[in-house]
Amino acid sequence: MAKLTIGCIGLGNMGGPMAANLVKAGHQVKVFDLNQSVVNTLASNGAIAATDAKHCATDIDVLISMLPASKHVKSLYLGDTGLVHVLAKTTLVIDCSTIDAASAREVGAELGEHGIAFVDAPVSGGVAGATAGTLTFIVGGDDAHFNQAQPVLADMGKNIFHAGDIGAGQVAKICNNMLLSILMAGTSEALQMGINNGLDAKVLSDIMTASSGRNWTLELYNPCPGVMATAPASNDYKPGFMVDLMAKDLGLAMEAAQQSNSSTPMGSMAKNLYTMLQHQGAGSEDFSAIFKLFSKE
Repeated sequence: MAKLTIGCIGLGNMGGPMAANLVKAGHQVKVFDLNQSVVNTLASNGAIAATDAKHCATDIDVLISMLPASKHVKSLYLGDTGLVHVLAKTTLVIDCSTIDAASAREVGAELGEHGIAFVDAPVSGGVAGATAGTLTFIVGGDDAHFNQAQPVLADMGKNIFHAGDIGAGQVAKICNNMLLSILMAGTSEALQMGINNGLDAKVLSDIMTASSGRNWTLELYNPCPGVMATAPASNDYKPGFMVDLMAKDLGLAMEAAQQSNSSTPMGSMAKNLYTMLQHQGAGSEDFSAIFKLFSKE
């Protein structure tokens, strides 16, 4: 694809590696974050350090944001000091944050009123996927804007899905993460029961992976320490994807369930378990640390 000028705002565990991959792809990348050290690191590897968010959003083809929560996204784009007053009508905005669908629609509508294209594109794949450029992007927006965003996203990810209109990406993301949390809790519960009854966790994992209990957490992200060398569980639960972020996403899922009158008893239980894990001080650990809730150690 043609090389673009791309602004990136939000350079945390996910946004930083994503911006780095855009630099590697040959784009001119302007970066901004409140943490100056990550800006400096990217600048030393070929990015352009922006002085502030407005500078980052000026004279660019695409703006990508990756922020913690809805309030941060709305504050960045909306209001008297928002980027809606700075962005050119030729700029495509791609918000990769995981937020509630209503906030994504609100931001998209306001930008749209100013003639600025917008898609929500939350991601799946964690820090490892962001670093390797193998993320999954789940996009909400109209067909034309999705087609415009797709080649940019392809420089940061492997799988790109068009979920529907603005906000649909967020809904699909929280459905996925709700299921992931349920699978992680259930896998942890089953593995610990096996251990309590004298089974080796690695052998049991191999058995279940080759049987009907097979799932992603068993295969690629085993929550039991020592079973899988590459998993956070075998690295003191260093994230990865933090417990705090999973709890946040489950909160969004429960809000969506209430708004749509959906029955989510398993999701509700998973939310309670992750909140319990937060209260035990594990918020900054990987979400697979839920295994600790079932462990006798």
